[in-house]
Amino acid sequence: MTPDLTDVNRRLDAALAGVAAAFRGMTAHRRESNCECHWGSAEELALLKTPDAPLDEDLLRRTYWTTDWHYPGPLLRRILPPVTRRLAAGEVESVSGMDPLARLFVKGRWQDWPAAQRDAVREFLAAWWQHTLVDPGARVPANEALAFVAEVTGQLAPWLDTWTRLLPDPTARRRLVAAADEWSYDLVVDRLPWSSWRDEEDTACLALSMWVLRHAPAALREHDASAELRDLVQLLALPDADRWDKRG
Repeated sequence: MTPDLTDVNRRLDAALAGVAAAFRGMTAHRRESNCECHWGSAEELALLKTPDAPLDEDLLRRTYWTTDWHYPGPLLRRILPPVTRRLAAGEVESVSGMDPLARLFVKGRWQDWPAAQRDAVREFLAAWWQHTLVDPGARVPANEALAFVAEVTGQLAPWLDTWTRLLPDPTARRRLVAAADEWSYDLVVDRLPWSSWRDEEDTACLALSMWVLRHAPAALREHDASAELRDLVQLLALPDADRWDKRG
């Protein structure tokens, strides 16, 4: 399936509007607090408790970077409209920004929220993931977006299934080549390329390795990937001990 790019971007725009509507008027918990020395001022905290007050980039970033909020669910609901817009625009910093933001989603227990709010988040994640895979102008690398949506939802297979369906699209195949290049050295030593899934790492790593082994070789040949990368991907078919024998 090769989706129409106009439809993909319309879906993302609609999903962003859905988040804005679902979380309009949200505020941080009235008892929420944090250290003024390390997080920010009382005036900034008051903005988080004021419905729909604009949040500048620095305040927003410090808010989702911080890990010790007392009431992460209300806080996440408060910042979701601007955060999702920044994610879609590629304005959340990779690793240093996306990792703590993903953890805030988990701590905020968004999947336990009312149905309309859950559905708005799910549709945004699905629309953003599709956009990441097929829009040549998407600014977030697919490997980083996959780590984010997998942690936020606690699932890997549905996101890989979407990628599989989109592989007829040339941009989705290029994204796979770039991701395989980022992942190969981790996967070949049976290490998941992101660190958040401590309890599920072995299962997720195997699933990702088998998916790459199945789908990446054709894309690597199409895009004249290096012989080293093609060899690393092929090593995923071998038991661990045999991989080291092959690498010599």
